[in-house]
Amino acid sequence: MSEVKVNKISPRSGTDVTLGDSGDTFTLPTGVTLDTSNSTVTLPDGTVTNAKVNASAAIDYSKLNLTGNIALTDLSATGTKDATTFLRGDNTFGVPPLGGITEADQWRLTANLTTTGLDITSNLERNDTSFAYIGTGMTESSGVFTFPSTGIYFIDFNTVAYGSGVGDVRYAGGNIKITTNNSSYSDIAESYNGCNSHGSPYYFSTNSKIFFDVTDTSTHKVKFFVSASASVVFNGNTDSNRTCMTFIRLGDT
Repeated sequence: MSEVKVNKISPRSGTDVTLGDSGDTFTLPTGVTLDTSNSTVTLPDGTVTNAKVNASAAIDYSKLNLTGNIALTDLSATGTKDATTFLRGDNTFGVPPLGGITEADQWRLTANLTTTGLDITSNLERNDTSFAYIGTGMTESSGVFTFPSTGIYFIDFNTVAYGSGVGDVRYAGGNIKITTNNSSYSDIAESYNGCNSHGSPYYFSTNSKIFFDVTDTSTHKVKFFVSASASVVFNGNTDSNRTCMTFIRLGDT
């Protein structure tokens, strides 16, 4: 093996120096530092691979002259990666807010209900008179309403009732009852009215409304209760809203 020791190699003429021939390999022993801080080193395309980059190297982005496109599959962020989502600051993909109301629905009692107090569990229908719900809409089973998606919901409950031959009605109205465990329900809003017996029949109405933070559609649900001090008729109708419920999703939870 030949050995050449020099302190400097300069071109005899011009500015280029060629080391070796095509196919030659130059090996630098362990511990040798190749200082190119004052020079420009041009490497052929494809010669720098992931395996050759020190994992702990702190490379300033400003030093990288990147061209081309970064594929979605190259990003580590979680979530749905497509043209309908955007990359959030917490490294997840989210759906951009579309603006406006995304869910709005309205239901009603379709037949009169005579009672002194019970949950409304039957004769319920979605409003079908000059109305079209927005979004997926609510689902109802035996008076229990399930939300189509999580979010902050505005819920309005209106009751219309009348008494006939029952004397004074000290109170009559309705309650909004919610659950957050799909089991036990709590009264979250209630509204009552009353009427002295000055003729028959005599009508009165009540209205309750709440904001409900639905964080889980499988556990957060709502139902409606009516009661009175005497047996009154809570008015239902299949062509107009009398005793009825309105649901509007206002925004994200």
